[in-house]
Amino acid sequence: MMHIGYQINTTYNMTDSGKTVQLNPNREEKDLDVYIVDSLKPSLQCIKASSKAMSVMRLIKRNFKSVGSEEFNLLYKAYIRLHLEYCIVHTCLVACLKKDIECLERVQRRATKLVETLRKKPQEERLTTLQKKCLRGYLIET
Repeated sequence: MMHIGYQINTTYNMTDSGKTVQLNPNREEKDLDVYIVDSLKPSLQCIKASSKAMSVMRLIKRNFKSVGSEEFNLLYKAYIRLHLEYCIVHTCLVACLKKDIECLERVQRRATKLVETLRKKPQEERLTTLQKKCLRGYLIET
């Protein structure tokens, strides 16, 4: 049971065979790898997505001694980007906080440092910001 809202303190009871049991409220719930919090903010989803993408990136870094730009492009699109964009693209412009966007872009910055040719470039040339990706996604949907 999850109660969404702050002002109403409601208790819920369930009766089974004459016994009344009070239900304990949950603050977060996971369904189809999407985390829903009672405040409906996507911060937990952003944190979980970035940690999953970082673990995949560490796996790639451990198994590949050197990564060229073409190989990195394939690996990033196939294994890292899908974790960053799953269920976040639709909420990023509307509900994401600045700290959530920075959390996701930190993974992108660290991933582009895996490639030697990209390491030397300034950050603006290496990255496509999350807001630009969201805007592109909205334009495609429209």
